[in-house]
Amino acid sequence: EFNYIYIYIAVWPISPMAASCVTKVELTISCENLLDMDVGSKSDPLCVLLMNTSGNQWFEVDRTERVKNCLNPKFAKKFVVDYYFEVVQKLRFSVYDIDNKTVDLSDDDFLGEFECSLGQIVSSSKLTRPLVLKNKKPAGKGTITISAEEIKDNRVVNFEAEARKLDKKDFFGKSDPYLEFYRQMETGWQLAHRTEVVKNNLNPCWKPFKIPLRSLCAGDMDKPIKVECYDYDNDGSHDLIGIFETNMKRLQEAEFECINSKKKQKKKNYKNSGVVSVKVCQVLEYTFLDYIMGGCQLNFTVGIDFTGSNGDPRSPDSLHYISPQGVNEYLSAIWSVGLVVQDYDSDKMFPAFGFGAQIPPSWQVSHEFPLNFNPANPFCAGVEGVVEAYRMCLPQVKLYGPTNFAPIINHMARFAQQALQQNTASQYYVLLIITDGVITDMDQTRGAIVAASRLPMSIIIVGVGKADFTDMEILDGDDGRLRSVTGEPAVRDIVQFVPFRKFQNVSEIPV
Repeated sequence: EFNYIYIYIAVWPISPMAASCVTKVELTISCENLLDMDVGSKSDPLCVLLMNTSGNQWFEVDRTERVKNCLNPKFAKKFVVDYYFEVVQKLRFSVYDIDNKTVDLSDDDFLGEFECSLGQIVSSSKLTRPLVLKNKKPAGKGTITISAEEIKDNRVVNFEAEARKLDKKDFFGKSDPYLEFYRQMETGWQLAHRTEVVKNNLNPCWKPFKIPLRSLCAGDMDKPIKVECYDYDNDGSHDLIGIFETNMKRLQEAEFECINSKKKQKKKNYKNSGVVSVKVCQVLEYTFLDYIMGGCQLNFTVGIDFTGSNGDPRSPDSLHYISPQGVNEYLSAIWSVGLVVQDYDSDKMFPAFGFGAQIPPSWQVSHEFPLNFNPANPFCAGVEGVVEAYRMCLPQVKLYGPTNFAPIINHMARFAQQALQQNTASQYYVLLIITDGVITDMDQTRGAIVAASRLPMSIIIVGVGKADFTDMEILDGDDGRLRSVTGEPAVRDIVQFVPFRKFQNVSEIPV
């Protein structure tokens, strides 16, 4: 099930408004098969993280520790980076062989580097790539592995737990049981939570409790969790009743046998020391990263307005006129949103459609024609492919009208409906509509959006030019819940309208 999340799309460098969507991500680095640059010993590698701000400007973010005499280092030092979904954050991981104590790296041997965006790492969760030298040739067989983990985490797990048939540990009474939950760390187990003690009861029911997900498993649903059940003693010599290991996914399944390894070794017919039953295990406040790092793919589709109100593309006054520099507002909008979204789409194949034009060979008006004129395969290879298809399509169609949104919204909704049948949040659809004017099929569009609000999809409408965009503001729903003509309300706000000339810094995708 998709919860209600807001994601901000920045068109240019990070603005103060965008700062509200920052999430901290922890990057863990390891390398294998590094070049051996030392004589008589092995390289002493260190990894440096650099970030690109603009153009060729790179600045150093942090460094790992140096690992002595090792060609396959696992660095203990983590990189913590502010992650903005809406910005393409270019990173460079450079590995050096450190043979002195100076901070300057120019006198150290270079072992290789790897460049990517932070979005690529986050969407992969774990990324392994070959290292290259400055001349872009392979750095031997060297590879780098980068793992990402969200660390700014406000999610909480609600628990309700009980047990039955626990071992009797007290001579003059029953046990006084309590539970301890442990998180697995690199250095061992760390206590995350301890329940209250239920006095004199072999079938205890503990009060509902909450554990921050970060404390329990660092947000990793597969990370081992250890639960220990003890009999409380006033003198502090608490007796172990039993232990079980699990993870967040399995904790939601229900019952676990408490095993006391010492009793198991002594008694041949030993079964368990009781059963702990997890009645409620509910994670609250899913974030965007939950879906992305959980394997959810964004499917990006573009819809472009080819109605006559845009003006003759051959005229410099037309919104479709491509300047000598090769740009117009339509292309700018495609690049701005597409470059952000493409990191989260594994195949980077984007369907691209036009609407409101007369198309060959019949010259009938179409409201959902593929820019490449191939209905069986409307996909374009990356943002560059969408741009190229747009450029090729423009001189082949006749701008006409009217401005109808419903057909292309319904087109994407059919795919989102199919994804809904999978019962997993594995596919999400983002439709970018770029338009210059007033909607002609307002009633049908409202109905299409209300119907789509139940599906895993969002719509970004970018308004280009100086037209009246009042209807777009209505579809946005920020001033009240959007309703269809029949009065049916949208389940959630899935539309964000952005007047391109007014807001060239930030737009918002409600997911």
